[in-house]
Amino acid sequence: MTLRQQLSFPRQHARTQRFTLGAPRAFTVSPDGARVTFLRSASGTDRVNSLWVLDLEGSTTEGRERIAADPAVLLGGATERLSPEERARRERSREGSGGIVGYAVDGAGQLAAFALSGRLFTAELLAGTTRELPVRGPVIDPRPSPDGRHVAYVAGGALRVIGADGERDRALAGRSADEGEDITYGLAEFIAAEEMSRTRGYWWSPESDRLLVARVDTARVRRWWISDPAHPEREPVKVAYPAAGTPNADVRLYLVGLEGPEGAEGAEGADGPEGPGGARTEVVWDRARYPYLARVHWSAAGAPLLLVQSRDQRGQLYLAVDTATGATRTVHRDEDPAWLELFAELPAWAPDGRLVRIADEGGARVLMVGDRPLTGPQLHVRAVLDIGEHDVLVSASAGEEAADPEIGEIHVYRVNELGIERLSEGAGVHSAVRTGEVTVLVSAGPDTSGASVQVLRDGKRLAAVASYADPPVLTARPVLTEAGEHRIPCAVLLPTGYQESDGPLPVLLDPYGGPHGQRVVAAQNAYLTSQWFADQGFAVIVADGRGTPGRSPAWEKAVKQNLLLSLDDQIEALHALAERFPLDLGRVAMRGWSFGGYLAGLAVLRRPDVFHAAVSGAPVTDLRLYDTHYQERYFGGGPQEVPEVYARHSLVTDDGLSAPESPARPLMIIHGLADDNVVVAHTLRFSAALLAAGRPHEVLPLTGVTHMTPQEEVAENLLLLQVDFLKRSLGMG
Repeated sequence: MTLRQQLSFPRQHARTQRFTLGAPRAFTVSPDGARVTFLRSASGTDRVNSLWVLDLEGSTTEGRERIAADPAVLLGGATERLSPEERARRERSREGSGGIVGYAVDGAGQLAAFALSGRLFTAELLAGTTRELPVRGPVIDPRPSPDGRHVAYVAGGALRVIGADGERDRALAGRSADEGEDITYGLAEFIAAEEMSRTRGYWWSPESDRLLVARVDTARVRRWWISDPAHPEREPVKVAYPAAGTPNADVRLYLVGLEGPEGAEGAEGADGPEGPGGARTEVVWDRARYPYLARVHWSAAGAPLLLVQSRDQRGQLYLAVDTATGATRTVHRDEDPAWLELFAELPAWAPDGRLVRIADEGGARVLMVGDRPLTGPQLHVRAVLDIGEHDVLVSASAGEEAADPEIGEIHVYRVNELGIERLSEGAGVHSAVRTGEVTVLVSAGPDTSGASVQVLRDGKRLAAVASYADPPVLTARPVLTEAGEHRIPCAVLLPTGYQESDGPLPVLLDPYGGPHGQRVVAAQNAYLTSQWFADQGFAVIVADGRGTPGRSPAWEKAVKQNLLLSLDDQIEALHALAERFPLDLGRVAMRGWSFGGYLAGLAVLRRPDVFHAAVSGAPVTDLRLYDTHYQERYFGGGPQEVPEVYARHSLVTDDGLSAPESPARPLMIIHGLADDNVVVAHTLRFSAALLAAGRPHEVLPLTGVTHMTPQEEVAENLLLLQVDFLKRSLGMG
């Protein structure tokens, strides 16, 4: 018997970090089309990523893979050490692996820079050599200049730069003598990283002579304290957390010349707006009206481009920056009565100087180039993957007017004024990275585990990138369908080998169910855990109701001030599917994490007539305690403006449980005590209110665990404990 056969699914699922270890990711194609750089660990259970290069030696070969940087060699076998700032960055990006977890390259794709254990390394991708640069650390987010002559990085809250030859390390922007510890330069603030998907805080100019640098001041942001009750001797961690209705960080943007002030060690090398060799110029816009710096784009195709949003997220400006003065001019303005979505890497300039963006026009989410929409309601554009000379590469799902709903599918398309061409083939979830004539196409399908990675030149297969991910010990068999009056996308999973004579099955709803979290996708690995639960004797339903992404703007924005529709749609899907599948509606449970955990708690509290048990993981229960950008977007303001909306949605208020119904149903609540996103206060307040109301429940506090559960033993046992609780609660013996 092989080790794979001996492993239980929960252990394998935990050991492989949900089958992500060993899979290649973070692809970069060199402009000359000669190399593909990527990250990958050595096996399906190895958490340490190395930097790899695939050399493309002509259009007829399969290419040659080689390691460009190996953490084991660079650290001499020493254990990786992470600074608190780097741990926070990884938590925001939900990064659970180790080693080289991110890198950046110069304009030619020849020099890569990365941080490892707080130290700065560069890799010469052509020569295959790696060197450490002697800098002060711990280093965060190193990025080479486009010309490859310098490397910028953040350390100690200051933006610093060093020559690629290892000479002249200096601070370009840092705290001056009259600035306190609440000021940082070159880092993304909590809200940007957690909610806006902006993880960067500085951007090189195309000419490599200056940078745009974000200055973040968290002085007015309220402080929370995250303690570890298992270690009372340790001081709590102070966190600047902007809860709904409270002050955000103050974010400014500066143009900083490369020849900035020399690095005075005591003052982080920046003692005022000007210094030897250059000046710091503030970029000016109406920050009072548009406080959110959502996106920054700087390319050779035009002036630096900013996207700034109003706090209510119903208005935003696209601004071009005058690099001589810091003044800005409005290129485009958007408004929406609900909210405006943000998209990765957008807005941007096309090579001909036209503005590229994604917009909600005529009820559809479309690609806009200049003032012209290049797609219509047949496609729901998800992302811009590359902007070429003659086309734009996008990912999209079927729109409301598509001939086939293509449930859960996401495809890659070439779009220009002449039309639309699909590049990906077969049902599945596809994405791509492209530079010039070379495209890396990543495809996951419903019938095979993992994802395949093909390298294409002019659309023809040139090579493949190997995956070392472990194959799962089970195979998911989702039935993708639509249910109910609202045509809710669903996946239904029955036990392996189920026969009609086995009779109706107890039901487990397994949703995320909220904004930004699509669960019904045409990819095998997305349903492995759901299939494991099904194999324990459940009919498992995954349903994406209103508010979830991927269908239409109206679908997503239907939950404005009414996220309770998410629960209504779970019930609608359940009852509609019961007409086609063997569901025992007398035994129905729900499990979920984060928004799904909130939904599970809401299910047994508000609809015990439908739900008989729930497992609620890391739930948001008092919605006043979650962050500004998320809550204020969906609720239309803070708790001061719309207190009734917060009270109606919360599971617990100052008066106790919110709108509880009888009878009380079994509920298991799981929460990591180190969670700095959904703090454990949510669970503690909820548990106290349940206890005061005489409602039995179980609480699993996870010591040292954040919003993720990367620890192998924790992740494995959580699955086992959940299925045991659900079987007990539903009388399954």
